[in-house]
Amino acid sequence: MPVVTITRLYGAGGADVGQKVAERLGWNLLDRKLIDEVATRLQVPETEVAERDEQPNSFLDQLLLALGSTSIEFAAAGDVPAWTPPFTGQGLDTRQAVVRLTQEVIREAARGDAVIVGRGSAYILRDHERALHAFLIAPVDFRVQVVMDRLQIGAEEAGRKLKETDANRAAAIKQLYGHDWAHPSHYDLVLNTGRLGFDTAADLIVAAARAKLKLS
Repeated sequence: MPVVTITRLYGAGGADVGQKVAERLGWNLLDRKLIDEVATRLQVPETEVAERDEQPNSFLDQLLLALGSTSIEFAAAGDVPAWTPPFTGQGLDTRQAVVRLTQEVIREAARGDAVIVGRGSAYILRDHERALHAFLIAPVDFRVQVVMDRLQIGAEEAGRKLKETDANRAAAIKQLYGHDWAHPSHYDLVLNTGRLGFDTAADLIVAAARAKLKLS
């Protein structure tokens, strides 16, 4: 079955564009619903899943800080070698369970027509034969304004949240899949929503999906 994954910088409109793409294609959308499903399966509060969603652990934070690998700039060509995530605790590690069940839910969703936003879906489904992978970027000032409007917070707090969220997402993907999150070679499309707007970005993703996946 065909699937579209949308990876995004924080504030670049992943939820908005994902919703528009799903509506235009008539497909299921997995975004916050993914967290709800994982929380239900784990029988833990949704807030606990959300806290661990797309977050690296403290060991990884220290390692990436030492390597200077939390930058969200496009890297030079070449993949980062994969390595084993440092899960060493005994018993049920909630974060490890969240990761595994998130991967399971994404793979299940890919058995039907679906648009999946974030959660490492581009990497989990990288070998999917009928997948289109898009990455959304936008200038910092644009994304800060989006976050300010959405969360009703000031520019300083929005800028700090933007940096922290992007760094966490980059670190989580490096840990789990051994890839540079923002490397353009992982995606079929890299779209600047600050220049294009959410509607045009959605139109371009839909057009690319119809062409690449041979949709009727």
